[in-house]
Amino acid sequence: MIPAVDTAMPTPEPETRGDSREERPGPLERLASFRFTYLAIFVFLLAYVSSVEAFEALMASHFDTAVEAATNVKPDDGPVADQIRERIDELLTHSPWIRIGRVRVRPIVLGADGTTLLLAGDYAPPIAPSSSNGAELLPAILDVEVSVPHNALAANGILVTYAALLVTSLIAYTRRLTRLEEQALLGVMAERASAAERARSISLELGQVRGRLAEVEPEKEIYVEEIESLQDERTRLRSRLADVESREASLRAEATGSDALHEEHRALEELFEEATQDLDTKDDEIRRLQKQVKRTGKGTSKESDLLARRLRTLYKDLEVDDHAIEGILSLGDESHKLRAEEALKKLCDDRESAGVRRKVGGLPPHLHIFEMAFAGKGRVYTTKGKTRPFRVLVVGGKNSQKTDLEYLSRLPKGT
Repeated sequence: MIPAVDTAMPTPEPETRGDSREERPGPLERLASFRFTYLAIFVFLLAYVSSVEAFEALMASHFDTAVEAATNVKPDDGPVADQIRERIDELLTHSPWIRIGRVRVRPIVLGADGTTLLLAGDYAPPIAPSSSNGAELLPAILDVEVSVPHNALAANGILVTYAALLVTSLIAYTRRLTRLEEQALLGVMAERASAAERARSISLELGQVRGRLAEVEPEKEIYVEEIESLQDERTRLRSRLADVESREASLRAEATGSDALHEEHRALEELFEEATQDLDTKDDEIRRLQKQVKRTGKGTSKESDLLARRLRTLYKDLEVDDHAIEGILSLGDESHKLRAEEALKKLCDDRESAGVRRKVGGLPPHLHIFEMAFAGKGRVYTTKGKTRPFRVLVVGGKNSQKTDLEYLSRLPKGT
């Protein structure tokens, strides 16, 4: 038989890639594409302002030092006021930062007695002539005001420097984007060439399929008749097979029905025997546990009475509650019990260290309960006694801390 030929025409894929390229980006997308430019301009402005302020602080420090050196004169060399004026005038006239950089410097110099020696501005008050050389004016008091205007050459130099860096960064970023776009364009062109090649190969395959279809068409009717006859025969065989299977199932059910009933009866009897034995075992275990609980309860009550009598006899300054006695017995380990009794003895005998205890938080406001640790994880909770200095409310460990705090929170007012 000749294999069937798939005559379905290939469905062309939708050209979604070209449509997406033709869509224009929205306002937010265009804004995001320039985020590097916005960030660069913001950094440029911030760096310019910060640099001008830093340069102004540097100039202030420089001229403070220079003016201070100019006022460091000697009375033996002539009048102090004239020396200071001449030296400061020379400093302000010949400084390249002032002449070229256009930095503004406004010095104010006062004598030690408060006399104005030099005042920055449009006028200077006259100084009364003195017969002395002005030694009483030293040491001079200085106040120098320095500013760098944004139209000064120094500020413009900083601006030009950062502008050059900004333009260089933007050019480099633009070139990088251009390279990425070129790479993307090359990728799209390669995909387009691949799609065109695939279209040509599909066209060739379609021509071959059409040729084979023209050759097979005359023999198609013969094969159709043969296929229909085979399908009818297969339908008849499946019907007969279903009848045979139904008959076989009914015969098997009749043969195995009685055996299944006997087997189910035996299984139920075995389950009943096992349940009876299990109940007898449970009853024996319950009786044994009841006897053990009775023996344990008698021993625990006796031990609790002995411990309470001993603690209340040895430690006269403590009121020990029954709940605290049960807490000591529940510690289990004999060493922990001894450490707990040691803490009670310290509370009774050494009141100074007992006063350093930590107050328990999170309890109702009418309760004033304190906590004292022992053996690392053990806790003793106490309060002020009614007839004695201390009342021991609870003794427990780390594992019973939550239960102990719940018990303390339920204590009535006036405890």
